[in-house]
Amino acid sequence: MKTNAVRLYGEKDLRLDEFELPEIQDDEILVKIISDSTCDLSPELVNRYDIDILPLHILLGEKEYKDGKNITPDEIFAWSDAHKTTPKTSAPSLADAIEILKPYVEEKREVICFSISSSMSTSGNVMRLAADELEASDFVTVIDSANLSTGIGLQVVEAAVMAQAGKSAAEITAALEEVRPKVRASFVVDTLMYLYRGGRCNAVAAMAGSVLKLHPKIVVENGAMDAAKKYRGKLHSVVMSYVRDMEADLKNARPERVFITHSGCDRKIVEDVQAYLQSLGIFQEILETRAGGVVSSHCGPGTLGVLFIAK
Repeated sequence: MKTNAVRLYGEKDLRLDEFELPEIQDDEILVKIISDSTCDLSPELVNRYDIDILPLHILLGEKEYKDGKNITPDEIFAWSDAHKTTPKTSAPSLADAIEILKPYVEEKREVICFSISSSMSTSGNVMRLAADELEASDFVTVIDSANLSTGIGLQVVEAAVMAQAGKSAAEITAALEEVRPKVRASFVVDTLMYLYRGGRCNAVAAMAGSVLKLHPKIVVENGAMDAAKKYRGKLHSVVMSYVRDMEADLKNARPERVFITHSGCDRKIVEDVQAYLQSLGIFQEILETRAGGVVSSHCGPGTLGVLFIAK
């Protein structure tokens, strides 16, 4: 009943007086979960957990697009390669943030919003400004994920599961404080060129990486990206080495779910990673998602990460 109520109340075009709604008890709290588009959750997961997505913006020259709405990663890659540069990305617009929050604020529902790490974008600040504009700071909680991609998505899903179980915003926020430092987010890149174009590595490193076929492991720690181990060789062997190197950590992961998130990889690579994770016999769900436009524009095609929550 709680899940149905959440979905019904989230529909802005329905007239409530046309429906016989289930009675909501005083002790039932329906918390709405919203995330910016960098959480990289699949449409299936967004629908399953009744999550609203606030898109960041992507600039291809003079043209502006909304992440996940009217631009695809493959279109971004084509533009980037043709212009030898990385697209600019920006936080969601205040108008979009107000629009997504307004119906829930009018219902006086508690809302929890997740943003990409504040060191990478002002997305969270936009959400706070929108809550202030709506005079709804008492209803809206903004959580800095200190992460990106499904490093955010893991937290968003965790919050959504608790919301569907009837937990309050305060209870969910407190639980997420415990979860956040246990999120393990990392990935390996196929090419350093996109990181170079985006100013995240220098030209010498990018050239050396190309010549030597180097594929660095990038980890997210304390809200920032940092290079860890460097792998060398063909991408398939690199990715499998990267995943096997995490075996001890994977065996100490929470079992509910693990994400394989990539920006467009050969199916054989993705399937072999899935098979390896399945062979560990740990995870109840092995979820594959495709990185969205913002994340893809900075890491380039062929990037793959395995993301999970440690116990």
